[in-house]
Amino acid sequence: MGASDNTRGLILAMVSSLFIGASFILKKKGLRRAAAAGTPAGVGGYTYLLEPLWWIGMITMIVGEAANFVAYIYAPAVLVTPLGALSIIVSAILAHFMLKERLRQMGILGCVSCIVGSVVIVIHAPQEHMPTSVQEIWTLATQPAFLIYVAATVSIVLALILHFEPLYGQTNVLVYLGICSLMGALTVVSIKAIGIAIKLTLEGINQIGYPQTWFFFSVGVICVIAQLNYLNKALDTFNAAIVSPIYYVMFTTLTIIASAIMFKDWSGQNVSSILSEICGFITVLSGTVILHTTREEEPATSPGTISWYDGDQAKGLEDAHFTRLHNSDYFDQRNFPLETDVRT
Repeated sequence: MGASDNTRGLILAMVSSLFIGASFILKKKGLRRAAAAGTPAGVGGYTYLLEPLWWIGMITMIVGEAANFVAYIYAPAVLVTPLGALSIIVSAILAHFMLKERLRQMGILGCVSCIVGSVVIVIHAPQEHMPTSVQEIWTLATQPAFLIYVAATVSIVLALILHFEPLYGQTNVLVYLGICSLMGALTVVSIKAIGIAIKLTLEGINQIGYPQTWFFFSVGVICVIAQLNYLNKALDTFNAAIVSPIYYVMFTTLTIIASAIMFKDWSGQNVSSILSEICGFITVLSGTVILHTTREEEPATSPGTISWYDGDQAKGLEDAHFTRLHNSDYFDQRNFPLETDVRT
């Protein structure tokens, strides 16, 4: 696999980050418009499905994910995966201007760190050997080192699901994120295998008839479903400001490890280049954590109170009818019974 393929993968990864980062902002603006016109999505509303801007955001995200999928065909995961941090930078910058979510000075430092780390990774990225058949990919997947990695991954996932999730799932964010990060790494190597099979088929070397192709496809589908399921559980249970950076760090690290073992990404590289990539990777991770932990949170909705009176101006204050309504949170915070306070 030559430098030109790495360049294609790099361009596709950057385009993917641009589209995915923009999609977050477009969808959020669409959700805000929908919430202003009807029931918000956060409380079960589906008015956003009628909002064109939300659909533009969805289409933008699909294009970005497709570009990311193709990027894995041309470039190693050690190059493509860390560049996903660029989507966070795009989101942060667009949110600053379009959503008025202020980007603080530490957030700017986080963006710069991500860019510097990404440049270091790109400069020292390895040249990957392109497999010429699904059978060759299968040989890589069944080598002892990768089988040990898969066995360890499956064992840890089962232990997390069967033992740790019932006990600590609601209190420790690492349980859910551990499951979806481990499954996510297997998702990436499966998707890369599927992508290579599709590329070879389009070039005239049919790979669809091989059972290994469908095995990789099945593993990819199962892992994607499990990954999304536990990521949703994590987001539903814990603050997104905590989930996002931890998930990015765990998922990216495990993906690079899995790809390096299976596809031997670092084979033939000298120690200096490998250490430079690791330093660039750590710089990207640090920038991501800084960017997430210093971002400006949206103000929380406080317990609401609505008051009005139906007296007219000709009446005195004592003749007016006053009504005050509080939502349930108001009473929960004061240990009052839920009731309506009506004074006449």
